[in-house]
Amino acid sequence: MILTKEALKFDLPITTARLKRFIKDYLTKTKRKGIVLGLSGGIDSATAAALSALAIGPHKVLALSLPEKETYSAMDTKHTRLIAKKFGFQLETIDITDIVQAYYKSIPAFDRNDKLSKGNIKARARMTCIYYYANHGNRLVVGSSDKSETMMGYFTKWGDVAADISPLMDLYKTQVRQLAEYIGIPNEIVSKPSTPQLWPGQTAEEELGMKYEVLDLILLGLENFIDTNEIAKQLSIPIESVENIKTHWLSREHKRRSPLTMKMEYRTIGADFRLPYTPS
Repeated sequence: MILTKEALKFDLPITTARLKRFIKDYLTKTKRKGIVLGLSGGIDSATAAALSALAIGPHKVLALSLPEKETYSAMDTKHTRLIAKKFGFQLETIDITDIVQAYYKSIPAFDRNDKLSKGNIKARARMTCIYYYANHGNRLVVGSSDKSETMMGYFTKWGDVAADISPLMDLYKTQVRQLAEYIGIPNEIVSKPSTPQLWPGQTAEEELGMKYEVLDLILLGLENFIDTNEIAKQLSIPIESVENIKTHWLSREHKRRSPLTMKMEYRTIGADFRLPYTPS
């Protein structure tokens, strides 16, 4: 395999059709009334929302914008409204400031200087709201995690990654950009820096340590069992950079798995007792 940007290109019409069928089919099988998802104003959630609307009809899609005062962005608010208007789905805004502040005040050990733990509260508070709407309205939660961030463990466990289905999780970030452009996501959303919105000024590429255009090719190489030295050679980058990405990827496996349990019986949930979904 030659690791160039061409290696990440794919058949856009076929992929779009498959993703729409996947969303519609699972909604039908689970007998839910519609879809609910978080809409941040970023490319991943915008693409997931747009695909959902195209798959099942915009009247069955509810997007929740979940800002809070510390990371509030007028641009993101503008972009959530832009996407909702263009694809016709319902948008509801819930300011979660009071919710996260209540968590801060209620936790005896809360440390305001621990920004990671503090930020993760925000991600989990957002998901609590989304699942309330899912339960209350008998809706399916659609996630917007992409393959790059999932492989890197760049998400909050039981937070922004939590969902019933995640249509984009086998597409690298640069592939999501291709898909977004194809289905009509405005360029101002496609091209803006990604951020988990956990604290002010946070950007994904800065924390990951490189541009997605390089990261995705490293991950593609690792996915296809290409030796790290060969990946470094093809991409003309230091071997240390590739090794660091590999180590990071492998060390975050615990975030991608179901809770670990000890095998006691003949078949164990999460190990060898895994069933396909069967409608009731």
